[in-house]
Amino acid sequence: MDKTLYLSVKEKVREKIPKDESFTALLSNPSEALRTVRRAAREVIWEEDYVLAPGEMEALVGLLMDDLFGLGPLEPLVKDERITEVMVNGPKGVYVEEEGKLRRIDLVLGEGEILRIIDRIIGPLGLHVDEASPYVDARLPDGSRVNVILPPLSLIGPVITIRKFRKRPLTLEELVEAGTLDPEEAEFLSRCVTERRNILISGGTSSGKTTLLNALSAYIDPGERIITLEDAAELRLLQPHVIPLETRPPNLEGKGEVTMRDLLRNSLRMRPDRIIIGEVRGPEAMDLLQALNTGHKGSMTTVHANSPYDAINRLQTMALMAGLGLPPESVREQILRALEILVHLERGPDGKRRVAEVSVITEGGEVLTLHGRKGDAVISRPERTYPEGRRLYTGRSGLKARHPGSSTMSWKGEEIRGCRLGYGG
Repeated sequence: MDKTLYLSVKEKVREKIPKDESFTALLSNPSEALRTVRRAAREVIWEEDYVLAPGEMEALVGLLMDDLFGLGPLEPLVKDERITEVMVNGPKGVYVEEEGKLRRIDLVLGEGEILRIIDRIIGPLGLHVDEASPYVDARLPDGSRVNVILPPLSLIGPVITIRKFRKRPLTLEELVEAGTLDPEEAEFLSRCVTERRNILISGGTSSGKTTLLNALSAYIDPGERIITLEDAAELRLLQPHVIPLETRPPNLEGKGEVTMRDLLRNSLRMRPDRIIIGEVRGPEAMDLLQALNTGHKGSMTTVHANSPYDAINRLQTMALMAGLGLPPESVREQILRALEILVHLERGPDGKRRVAEVSVITEGGEVLTLHGRKGDAVISRPERTYPEGRRLYTGRSGLKARHPGSSTMSWKGEEIRGCRLGYGG
Protein backbone atom coordinates (compact mmCIF):
# COMPACT_ATOMS: atom_id res chain seq x y z
CA MET A 1 0.00 0.00 0.00
CA ASP A 2 1.13 3.52 -0.81
CA LYS A 3 2.66 5.20 2.29
CA THR A 4 0.61 8.39 1.88
CA LEU A 5 -2.58 6.35 1.61
CA TYR A 6 -1.66 4.33 4.69
CA LEU A 7 -0.98 7.45 6.77
CA SER A 8 -4.35 8.86 5.72
CA VAL A 9 -6.14 5.65 6.69
CA LYS A 10 -4.25 5.45 9.99
CA GLU A 11 -5.29 8.95 11.06
CA LYS A 12 -8.95 8.29 10.21
CA VAL A 13 -8.88 4.93 12.02
CA ARG A 14 -7.23 6.59 15.03
CA GLU A 15 -10.18 9.02 15.19
CA LYS A 16 -12.59 6.08 15.40
CA ILE A 17 -10.69 4.36 18.24
CA PRO A 18 -12.05 5.37 21.69
CA LYS A 19 -9.75 7.71 23.66
CA ASP A 20 -11.14 7.12 27.17
CA GLU A 21 -10.86 4.15 29.51
CA SER A 22 -12.00 1.93 26.66
CA PHE A 23 -8.60 2.39 24.98
CA THR A 24 -6.82 1.19 28.13
CA ALA A 25 -9.10 -1.85 28.17
CA LEU A 26 -8.20 -2.59 24.56
CA LEU A 27 -4.49 -2.57 25.43
CA SER A 28 -5.06 -5.53 27.76
CA ASN A 29 -7.40 -7.36 25.35
CA PRO A 30 -5.63 -8.01 22.01
CA SER A 31 -8.51 -9.93 20.44
CA GLU A 32 -10.99 -7.12 21.12
CA ALA A 33 -8.43 -4.56 19.91
CA LEU A 34 -8.04 -6.50 16.65
CA ARG A 35 -11.82 -6.58 16.11
CA THR A 36 -12.05 -2.83 16.84
CA VAL A 37 -9.27 -1.95 14.41
CA ARG A 38 -10.60 -4.22 11.67
CA ARG A 39 -14.09 -2.72 11.99
CA ALA A 40 -12.75 0.86 11.96
CA ALA A 41 -10.50 0.14 8.95
CA ARG A 42 -13.37 -1.31 6.95
CA GLU A 43 -15.48 1.77 7.73
CA VAL A 44 -12.70 4.10 6.57
CA ILE A 45 -12.11 2.12 3.36
CA TRP A 46 -15.84 2.19 2.58
CA GLU A 47 -16.33 5.88 3.48
CA GLU A 48 -13.32 7.07 1.48
CA ASP A 49 -14.03 4.67 -1.40
CA TYR A 50 -10.49 3.29 -1.36
CA VAL A 51 -9.71 0.24 -3.49
CA LEU A 52 -7.45 -2.43 -2.00
CA ALA A 53 -5.86 -5.40 -3.76
CA PRO A 54 -6.64 -8.92 -2.46
CA GLY A 55 -4.78 -9.54 0.81
CA GLU A 56 -4.02 -5.85 1.45
CA MET A 57 -6.80 -5.53 4.00
CA GLU A 58 -5.22 -7.97 6.47
CA ALA A 59 -1.79 -6.41 5.91
CA LEU A 60 -3.33 -3.00 6.59
CA VAL A 61 -4.95 -4.23 9.80
CA GLY A 62 -1.61 -5.70 10.94
CA LEU A 63 0.19 -2.41 10.38
CA LEU A 64 -2.55 -0.50 12.19
CA MET A 65 -2.36 -2.87 15.16
CA ASP A 66 1.41 -2.34 15.36
CA ASP A 67 1.06 1.45 15.18
CA LEU A 68 -1.96 1.90 17.44
CA PHE A 69 -1.40 -0.80 20.06
CA GLY A 70 2.19 -1.99 19.55
CA LEU A 71 5.61 -0.42 19.08
CA GLY A 72 5.02 0.78 15.53
CA PRO A 73 7.96 0.02 13.21
CA LEU A 74 9.75 -1.80 16.05
CA GLU A 75 6.94 -4.33 16.52
CA PRO A 76 8.11 -6.73 13.75
CA LEU A 77 11.62 -6.66 15.23
CA VAL A 78 10.32 -7.49 18.70
CA LYS A 79 8.27 -10.38 17.27
CA ASP A 80 11.17 -11.81 15.28
CA GLU A 81 12.52 -14.68 17.40
CA ARG A 82 15.88 -14.60 15.60
CA ILE A 83 16.56 -11.12 16.98
CA THR A 84 17.76 -10.97 20.59
CA GLU A 85 18.30 -7.23 21.00
CA VAL A 86 16.86 -4.07 19.41
CA MET A 87 18.72 -0.75 19.75
CA VAL A 88 17.30 2.60 18.62
CA ASN A 89 20.13 5.16 18.53
CA GLY A 90 17.96 8.24 18.26
CA PRO A 91 17.32 9.44 14.70
CA LYS A 92 20.72 8.09 13.65
CA GLY A 93 19.49 4.55 13.02
CA VAL A 94 18.31 1.19 14.39
CA TYR A 95 20.54 -1.81 15.13
CA VAL A 96 19.64 -5.38 16.02
CA GLU A 97 21.58 -8.31 17.45
CA GLU A 98 21.10 -11.59 15.62
CA GLU A 99 23.10 -14.75 16.36
CA GLY A 100 25.37 -12.74 18.61
CA LYS A 101 26.29 -10.12 16.00
CA LEU A 102 25.14 -6.52 15.58
CA ARG A 103 23.89 -5.17 12.28
CA ARG A 104 22.20 -1.99 11.18
CA ILE A 105 18.81 -2.30 9.52
CA ASP A 106 17.13 -0.12 6.93
CA LEU A 107 14.91 1.79 9.34
CA VAL A 108 15.16 5.41 10.45
CA LEU A 109 12.75 6.88 13.03
CA GLY A 110 12.06 10.53 13.70
CA GLU A 111 12.50 11.84 17.24
CA GLY A 112 8.74 12.36 17.63
CA GLU A 113 8.04 8.76 16.63
CA ILE A 114 10.67 7.47 19.07
CA LEU A 115 9.08 9.46 21.89
CA ARG A 116 5.65 8.01 21.02
CA ILE A 117 7.11 4.50 21.19
CA ILE A 118 8.66 5.30 24.57
CA ASP A 119 5.31 6.56 25.86
CA ARG A 120 3.64 3.39 24.56
CA ILE A 121 6.16 1.27 26.50
CA ILE A 122 6.21 3.05 29.86
CA GLY A 123 2.70 4.58 29.93
CA PRO A 124 0.80 1.39 30.88
CA LEU A 125 3.39 0.70 33.59
CA GLY A 126 2.82 4.03 35.34
CA LEU A 127 6.43 5.06 34.74
CA HIS A 128 7.66 8.49 33.75
CA VAL A 129 10.66 9.85 31.86
CA ASP A 130 11.55 13.44 30.95
CA GLU A 131 14.48 15.86 31.13
CA ALA A 132 14.25 15.96 34.92
CA SER A 133 14.32 12.15 35.15
CA PRO A 134 15.92 11.22 31.82
CA TYR A 135 16.32 7.44 32.09
CA VAL A 136 14.11 4.53 33.10
CA ASP A 137 14.02 0.73 33.05
CA ALA A 138 10.83 -1.02 32.00
CA ARG A 139 9.52 -4.35 30.76
CA LEU A 140 7.35 -5.31 27.82
CA PRO A 141 4.34 -7.62 28.33
CA ASP A 142 6.36 -10.56 26.96
CA GLY A 143 9.07 -9.99 29.59
CA SER A 144 11.58 -8.23 27.32
CA ARG A 145 13.75 -5.75 29.22
CA VAL A 146 13.74 -2.11 28.09
CA ASN A 147 16.06 0.79 28.92
CA VAL A 148 15.29 4.36 27.83
CA ILE A 149 17.61 7.35 28.11
CA LEU A 150 16.84 10.87 26.90
CA PRO A 151 18.73 14.12 26.29
CA PRO A 152 20.56 15.85 27.88
CA LEU A 153 22.22 12.62 29.04
CA SER A 154 22.06 11.18 25.54
CA LEU A 155 23.76 13.44 23.02
CA ILE A 156 22.13 11.81 19.96
CA GLY A 157 18.49 12.01 20.99
CA PRO A 158 16.24 9.46 22.72
CA VAL A 159 17.79 5.97 22.87
CA ILE A 160 15.86 2.73 23.38
CA THR A 161 17.49 -0.63 24.14
CA ILE A 162 15.26 -3.72 24.16
CA ARG A 163 16.71 -7.04 25.30
CA LYS A 164 14.45 -9.91 24.33
CA PHE A 165 14.14 -13.32 25.94
CA ARG A 166 13.14 -16.60 24.43
CA LYS A 167 9.61 -17.77 25.13
CA ARG A 168 11.05 -21.23 25.72
CA PRO A 169 14.38 -21.34 27.58
CA LEU A 170 17.24 -23.22 25.97
CA THR A 171 17.95 -26.63 27.49
CA LEU A 172 21.38 -27.84 28.53
CA GLU A 173 21.31 -30.29 25.61
CA GLU A 174 20.69 -27.44 23.16
CA LEU A 175 23.57 -25.48 24.66
CA VAL A 176 25.82 -28.50 24.12
CA GLU A 177 24.69 -28.71 20.49
CA ALA A 178 25.42 -24.99 20.07
CA GLY A 179 28.95 -25.48 21.40
CA THR A 180 28.42 -23.42 24.56
CA LEU A 181 29.76 -26.25 26.71
CA ASP A 182 31.04 -29.80 26.37
CA PRO A 183 28.92 -32.88 27.16
CA GLU A 184 31.23 -33.62 30.11
CA GLU A 185 30.72 -30.12 31.50
CA ALA A 186 26.96 -30.38 31.04
CA GLU A 187 26.81 -33.73 32.82
CA PHE A 188 29.00 -32.46 35.65
CA LEU A 189 27.02 -29.24 36.19
CA SER A 190 23.64 -30.97 36.03
CA ARG A 191 24.79 -33.36 38.78
CA CYS A 192 25.99 -30.38 40.82
CA VAL A 193 22.50 -28.87 40.64
CA THR A 194 20.85 -32.17 41.55
CA GLU A 195 23.21 -32.56 44.51
CA ARG A 196 22.37 -29.03 45.77
CA ARG A 197 25.76 -27.40 45.35
CA ASN A 198 26.02 -23.62 45.53
CA ILE A 199 26.91 -22.32 42.05
CA LEU A 200 28.22 -18.92 40.92
CA ILE A 201 28.12 -18.15 37.18
CA SER A 202 30.37 -15.31 36.02
CA GLY A 203 30.98 -13.59 32.71
CA GLY A 204 30.77 -10.33 30.83
CA THR A 205 27.71 -8.57 29.47
CA SER A 206 25.63 -10.76 27.13
CA SER A 207 27.92 -13.77 27.66
CA GLY A 208 25.02 -16.14 28.37
CA LYS A 209 24.97 -16.17 32.18
CA THR A 210 21.17 -16.05 32.55
CA THR A 211 20.72 -18.54 29.70
CA LEU A 212 22.96 -21.07 31.44
CA LEU A 213 21.30 -20.38 34.80
CA ASN A 214 17.91 -21.09 33.23
CA ALA A 215 19.17 -24.31 31.65
CA LEU A 216 20.70 -25.57 34.90
CA SER A 217 17.52 -24.79 36.85
CA ALA A 218 15.74 -27.54 34.91
CA TYR A 219 17.61 -30.09 37.07
CA ILE A 220 16.09 -28.82 40.33
CA ASP A 221 13.66 -31.30 41.89
CA PRO A 222 10.05 -30.31 40.99
CA GLY A 223 9.06 -30.84 44.62
CA GLU A 224 11.31 -28.04 45.91
CA ARG A 225 10.12 -24.54 46.77
CA ILE A 226 12.21 -22.11 44.69
CA ILE A 227 12.34 -18.35 45.22
CA THR A 228 13.84 -16.23 42.43
CA LEU A 229 15.02 -12.66 43.01
CA GLU A 230 15.65 -10.29 40.09
CA ASP A 231 15.81 -6.63 39.19
CA ALA A 232 13.94 -7.41 35.96
CA ALA A 233 12.27 -10.80 35.61
CA GLU A 234 14.27 -12.83 33.07
CA LEU A 235 14.33 -16.34 34.50
CA ARG A 236 11.85 -18.87 33.13
CA LEU A 237 11.81 -21.76 35.59
CA LEU A 238 9.57 -24.69 34.66
CA GLN A 239 9.00 -26.15 38.12
CA PRO A 240 5.49 -25.83 39.61
CA HIS A 241 6.54 -24.31 42.96
CA VAL A 242 8.37 -21.13 41.96
CA ILE A 243 7.92 -17.76 43.73
CA PRO A 244 9.33 -14.98 41.49
CA LEU A 245 10.16 -11.71 43.26
CA GLU A 246 11.25 -8.46 41.63
CA THR A 247 12.83 -5.29 42.99
CA ARG A 248 11.03 -1.96 42.70
CA PRO A 249 12.61 1.42 41.92
CA PRO A 250 11.63 4.53 43.92
CA ASN A 251 8.66 6.58 42.74
CA LEU A 252 8.80 10.22 41.60
CA GLU A 253 8.97 11.33 45.26
CA GLY A 254 11.94 9.02 45.85
CA LYS A 255 9.91 6.65 48.03
CA GLY A 256 8.78 3.05 47.84
CA GLU A 257 12.05 1.51 46.68
CA VAL A 258 12.49 -2.21 47.34
CA THR A 259 16.10 -3.31 46.88
CA MET A 260 17.55 -6.73 46.16
CA ARG A 261 18.80 -6.80 49.73
CA ASP A 262 15.25 -6.23 51.00
CA LEU A 263 13.94 -9.07 48.84
CA LEU A 264 16.71 -11.44 49.91
CA ARG A 265 16.09 -10.80 53.59
CA ASN A 266 12.36 -11.33 53.10
CA SER A 267 12.86 -14.51 51.06
CA LEU A 268 14.64 -16.14 54.01
CA ARG A 269 11.31 -15.95 55.89
CA MET A 270 9.45 -17.69 53.06
CA ARG A 271 10.74 -21.20 53.72
CA PRO A 272 12.86 -21.53 50.53
CA ASP A 273 14.40 -24.82 49.48
CA ARG A 274 16.51 -22.88 47.00
CA ILE A 275 17.20 -19.21 46.39
CA ILE A 276 18.14 -18.12 42.88
CA ILE A 277 19.32 -14.53 42.35
CA GLY A 278 19.38 -13.31 38.76
CA GLU A 279 22.48 -11.21 39.41
CA VAL A 280 24.40 -10.01 42.46
CA ARG A 281 25.50 -6.41 42.01
CA GLY A 282 25.50 -4.74 45.43
CA PRO A 283 25.56 -5.17 49.23
CA GLU A 284 23.06 -8.03 49.02
CA ALA A 285 26.18 -10.15 48.46
CA MET A 286 26.75 -10.17 52.23
CA ASP A 287 23.22 -11.40 52.96
CA LEU A 288 23.64 -14.08 50.30
CA LEU A 289 26.87 -15.31 51.87
CA GLN A 290 25.23 -15.50 55.28
CA ALA A 291 22.33 -17.46 53.80
CA LEU A 292 24.61 -19.91 52.00
CA ASN A 293 26.66 -20.42 55.15
CA THR A 294 23.57 -21.15 57.29
CA GLY A 295 22.05 -24.08 55.47
CA HIS A 296 20.51 -22.74 52.24
CA LYS A 297 22.19 -25.22 49.92
CA GLY A 298 21.66 -25.48 46.18
CA SER A 299 21.44 -21.74 45.57
CA MET A 300 22.61 -20.18 42.30
CA THR A 301 23.42 -16.68 41.10
CA THR A 302 25.42 -14.75 38.50
CA VAL A 303 27.93 -11.91 38.62
CA HIS A 304 29.69 -9.75 36.04
CA ALA A 305 33.41 -10.60 36.02
CA ASN A 306 36.31 -11.33 33.68
CA SER A 307 37.32 -14.62 35.33
CA PRO A 308 36.42 -16.84 38.31
CA TYR A 309 39.24 -15.17 40.24
CA ASP A 310 37.79 -11.74 39.49
CA ALA A 311 34.31 -13.00 40.38
CA ILE A 312 35.47 -13.82 43.90
CA ASN A 313 37.14 -10.42 44.17
CA ARG A 314 33.97 -8.65 42.99
CA LEU A 315 31.82 -10.66 45.41
CA GLN A 316 34.15 -9.65 48.23
CA THR A 317 33.98 -5.97 47.24
CA MET A 318 30.17 -6.03 47.06
CA ALA A 319 29.88 -7.79 50.42
CA LEU A 320 32.08 -5.11 52.00
CA MET A 321 29.62 -2.52 50.64
CA ALA A 322 27.15 -3.76 53.27
CA GLY A 323 29.13 -1.71 55.80
CA LEU A 324 29.25 -4.29 58.60
CA GLY A 325 32.87 -3.47 59.40
CA LEU A 326 34.15 -7.01 58.78
CA PRO A 327 37.80 -7.37 57.72
CA PRO A 328 38.32 -8.36 54.05
CA GLU A 329 39.96 -11.63 55.09
CA SER A 330 36.83 -12.66 57.01
CA VAL A 331 34.60 -11.87 54.03
CA ARG A 332 36.89 -13.83 51.71
CA GLU A 333 36.71 -16.77 54.10
CA GLN A 334 32.90 -16.66 53.98
CA ILE A 335 32.95 -16.62 50.18
CA LEU A 336 35.23 -19.65 49.95
CA ARG A 337 33.05 -21.48 52.49
CA ALA A 338 29.75 -20.54 50.82
CA LEU A 339 30.49 -21.24 47.15
CA GLU A 340 31.28 -24.65 45.70
CA ILE A 341 31.14 -24.38 41.91
CA LEU A 342 32.34 -21.50 39.71
CA VAL A 343 31.39 -21.37 36.03
CA HIS A 344 32.81 -18.67 33.79
CA LEU A 345 31.44 -17.80 30.35
CA GLU A 346 32.98 -15.74 27.58
CA ARG A 347 31.65 -14.29 24.36
CA GLY A 348 34.02 -14.67 21.43
CA PRO A 349 34.63 -12.31 18.51
CA ASP A 350 32.26 -14.48 16.44
CA GLY A 351 29.43 -13.69 18.88
CA LYS A 352 29.27 -17.25 20.24
CA ARG A 353 29.03 -17.83 23.97
CA ARG A 354 31.19 -20.53 25.53
CA VAL A 355 31.92 -21.91 28.98
CA ALA A 356 35.54 -20.88 29.43
CA GLU A 357 36.23 -22.40 32.88
CA VAL A 358 34.60 -24.74 35.37
CA SER A 359 36.09 -24.58 38.87
CA VAL A 360 35.50 -26.23 42.23
CA ILE A 361 36.20 -24.70 45.64
CA THR A 362 37.54 -27.44 47.87
CA GLU A 363 37.10 -27.85 51.61
CA GLY A 364 40.53 -26.31 52.09
CA GLY A 365 39.36 -23.10 50.41
CA GLU A 366 41.33 -23.69 47.23
CA VAL A 367 39.84 -23.11 43.79
CA LEU A 368 40.63 -25.89 41.34
CA THR A 369 39.83 -25.29 37.67
CA LEU A 370 38.72 -28.60 36.22
CA HIS A 371 38.46 -27.33 32.69
CA GLY A 372 39.69 -24.15 31.03
CA ARG A 373 40.03 -23.14 27.44
CA LYS A 374 40.88 -20.29 25.14
CA GLY A 375 38.50 -20.59 22.22
CA ASP A 376 38.48 -24.34 21.53
CA ALA A 377 41.89 -25.16 23.06
CA VAL A 378 42.22 -26.51 26.59
CA ILE A 379 44.85 -24.46 28.40
CA SER A 380 46.90 -24.55 31.58
CA ARG A 381 47.83 -21.42 33.51
CA PRO A 382 50.22 -20.80 36.41
CA GLU A 383 48.67 -20.92 39.85
CA ARG A 384 47.76 -17.54 41.35
CA THR A 385 47.89 -16.44 44.96
CA TYR A 386 45.08 -14.87 46.93
CA PRO A 387 45.95 -11.89 49.20
CA GLU A 388 45.46 -14.03 52.29
CA GLY A 389 47.68 -16.79 50.98
CA ARG A 390 45.15 -19.16 49.40
CA ARG A 391 46.04 -20.42 45.97
CA LEU A 392 43.97 -20.55 42.79
CA TYR A 393 44.86 -23.78 41.03
CA THR A 394 44.26 -24.12 37.31
CA GLY A 395 45.05 -26.95 34.98
CA ARG A 396 43.82 -29.47 32.45
CA SER A 397 40.77 -31.63 32.95
CA GLY A 398 41.41 -34.80 34.92
CA LEU A 399 43.66 -33.06 37.46
CA LYS A 400 43.28 -34.38 41.02
CA ALA A 401 43.50 -32.34 44.21
CA ARG A 402 43.98 -33.80 47.67
CA HIS A 403 42.90 -31.73 50.65
CA PRO A 404 41.64 -32.46 54.16
CA GLY A 405 38.19 -34.02 54.16
CA SER A 406 36.72 -37.35 53.12
CA SER A 407 34.01 -36.39 50.64
CA THR A 408 34.67 -36.56 46.91
CA MET A 409 33.47 -35.20 43.58
CA SER A 410 34.17 -36.81 40.23
CA TRP A 411 35.29 -35.19 36.99
CA LYS A 412 35.76 -37.38 33.91
CA GLY A 413 36.23 -40.42 36.09
CA GLU A 414 38.77 -38.78 38.40
CA GLU A 415 38.04 -38.13 42.06
CA ILE A 416 38.45 -34.65 43.53
CA ARG A 417 38.94 -34.93 47.28
CA GLY A 418 38.20 -32.34 49.91
CA CYS A 419 34.82 -31.18 48.63
CA ARG A 420 32.20 -30.26 51.20
CA LEU A 421 29.40 -32.39 49.73
CA GLY A 422 29.84 -35.98 48.72
CA TYR A 423 28.71 -37.65 45.60
CA GLY A 424 30.45 -40.63 44.22
CA GLY A 425 32.32 -40.91 40.97
